[in-house]
Amino acid sequence: MNSNMMAVIKKEFTRFFTDKRMVLTTLIMPGLMIYLLYSVMGQGLSSQFAGGDEKPRAQVVSLPASIGSMGQDAPLEFTGISGQQEKDAAMDALAEGSGDYQLLVCFPENFDEEVAAYEVTSGQPAPAVEIYYNSSNTDSQQAYVVMTQVLDSYESALANKFDINPGGEGYDLASEEDISAQMFSMMVPMLMMAFLFSGCMAVAPESIAGEKERGTIATLLVTPLKRSHLALGKILSLSVIAILSGLSSFLGTMLSLPKLMGGGETMNVNVYGITEYAMLLVVILSTVLVIVAVVSIISAFAKNVKEATGWVTPIMIVSMLFGVTTMVESLSKTEPVWFLIPLYNSAQCMSGIFSLEMDMVNIAITVASNIVYAGIGVVVLTKMFDSEKVMFSK
Repeated sequence: MNSNMMAVIKKEFTRFFTDKRMVLTTLIMPGLMIYLLYSVMGQGLSSQFAGGDEKPRAQVVSLPASIGSMGQDAPLEFTGISGQQEKDAAMDALAEGSGDYQLLVCFPENFDEEVAAYEVTSGQPAPAVEIYYNSSNTDSQQAYVVMTQVLDSYESALANKFDINPGGEGYDLASEEDISAQMFSMMVPMLMMAFLFSGCMAVAPESIAGEKERGTIATLLVTPLKRSHLALGKILSLSVIAILSGLSSFLGTMLSLPKLMGGGETMNVNVYGITEYAMLLVVILSTVLVIVAVVSIISAFAKNVKEATGWVTPIMIVSMLFGVTTMVESLSKTEPVWFLIPLYNSAQCMSGIFSLEMDMVNIAITVASNIVYAGIGVVVLTKMFDSEKVMFSK
């Protein structure tokens, strides 16, 4: 290999590996953040689907002896009910997502006798088992899968002598509003956090680290302008731009997501009213203030735009990790103390708003704490503008 080429390669390697910040942000942080992201997701999903030792609970109309004889070996806990009134009450509770039961299973009276007497070649309708569930409730959805597997196995052993949910429609008691709310609450918070952070990353490093790199920050610092006014002006102006960028992406997502998920019949943004959108806007505004404050501080510390972007990227991954927690029930906390954690609180509030389960106390804690964190960011940025060592580092 040409000696001149080797000299160039050696120079580039030396420049890269002697820069500890570049090695950290390029080689170590991406792998570490992805490891943490997937580890948290995997742990949350494992705990969610494992379900511990507690079995799903099902109310059963006309529980046949063949199913009841499973006893402790049954993967579900069965509770027998009778009469149309009890059945209607069970269906209402299941549709509303209330109560202690995740399923309603209806067998025909004398199910075992009818199955034993049924001839597959007779051409007559087979005895039918009806399983009612609520697909907007994770526990109910999982219980439905378990019960279906149990009955499928039993049906195969009997040479298909009964049917499960004939017709296939009318057994999912979730309303269109519930289904839309569930889908939006799981997907949009993570996307929204990414959009807001992307908007901040597009403008904040250039506004501060870019001015340091070009040397124009010195012109601002020698003016009579107070450092606190400079810091606050930077954060507020960058926040407005970031919000406009994030809202543009958000609008496109909300309009296209129903089509992406299958024609838009089960996902309808019209389930949300002015109150939900107003609360969402307040949460977004406070969240952007925090993100811009963090990105601005990192940009002021960095030597140039490239370095600032490298340091900000892991923080963006962390914000997306917080967004992912809304997809895993075991990682979604409702205690007020959890809403003091920046970014996590915003993601959980967005999820609560989209799921139509807003907690005004938690939203108030989130907005108030975000404003406090943004205020602390302004103070820190002001101190950094006062430091020649930071602002004129090479």
